[in-house]
Amino acid sequence: MTLVNTKKILEEARIKKYAIGAFNVTTLEAIRGIIAAAEQEKSPVIMEFAQAHEKFVPLNTIGPIMVQAAKDAKVPVAVHFDHGTDFQLILQALKMGFTSVMIDGAALPYEENVKKTQKVVEVAHALGATVEAELGRVEDSGSFQCQEEDLYTNPKMAIDFEKQTGIDLLAVSFGTAHGLYIEKPCLDFERLKEISQSVSIPLVMHGGSGLLREEYQESISKGICKINYYSDLAHLVAKEVAKRLMEAEKLGKEIYIHDISTWSIEIIQRDVAEKMKIFGSTGVLEGRME
Repeated sequence: MTLVNTKKILEEARIKKYAIGAFNVTTLEAIRGIIAAAEQEKSPVIMEFAQAHEKFVPLNTIGPIMVQAAKDAKVPVAVHFDHGTDFQLILQALKMGFTSVMIDGAALPYEENVKKTQKVVEVAHALGATVEAELGRVEDSGSFQCQEEDLYTNPKMAIDFEKQTGIDLLAVSFGTAHGLYIEKPCLDFERLKEISQSVSIPLVMHGGSGLLREEYQESISKGICKINYYSDLAHLVAKEVAKRLMEAEKLGKEIYIHDISTWSIEIIQRDVAEKMKIFGSTGVLEGRME
């Protein structure tokens, strides 16, 4: 078990009707907690680095660590570059050994999205990597409006987009949003089902934080194979670490930075493992691991 091709593990998920969690990484603790959860749950996993997170840690610093950690893991780990708009950063991720990249042209006019995606597909496929693209727009939770029809993925356009670009994974908009939800999302499961039946590739959920167990599982039953999850996890770690710091202060305990690191790994492992159970990927490697 080691660094694996993203398309391969998601095609298996599509056939067997489960989803693989794709967890964003900004720290070494996240890498360790995510892989520990995957090994505990005997589940494949996807570690992601989002272009927007360059402000927290540079890709050229954390990327090689992600790739090496994946190679050392006891389970299949894919390493993915998320929401890429900068072609040079996408190339940098591919050269590091990332097994998939996302070209995010969802905010562009349709034909421009197609052209940018074609360019990335040509390069990534030559290097044996998987390409994800987005059609429709997954907005931030504070700005998504249920009535804005043009934000949702059009099933007929999805057919044309797959055909023209040759992508391996399609991120779709059916009512989820990035970040922590302010109000209940408007999930269009019938649209999702139609898209899944129209294309031949695995579908991706962006904005995977904050849904109910039933909503995750309904999404998977309608075709979602990859679930991007970050905001809830990042918020949970911050809240729990703050709580533990206050408790330690009340007890007069001395706390060091390595204590916070250990807590973070533990919290991340627990939450990621719980999501793997919900997504249905727990135990799929049973019998394949030494």
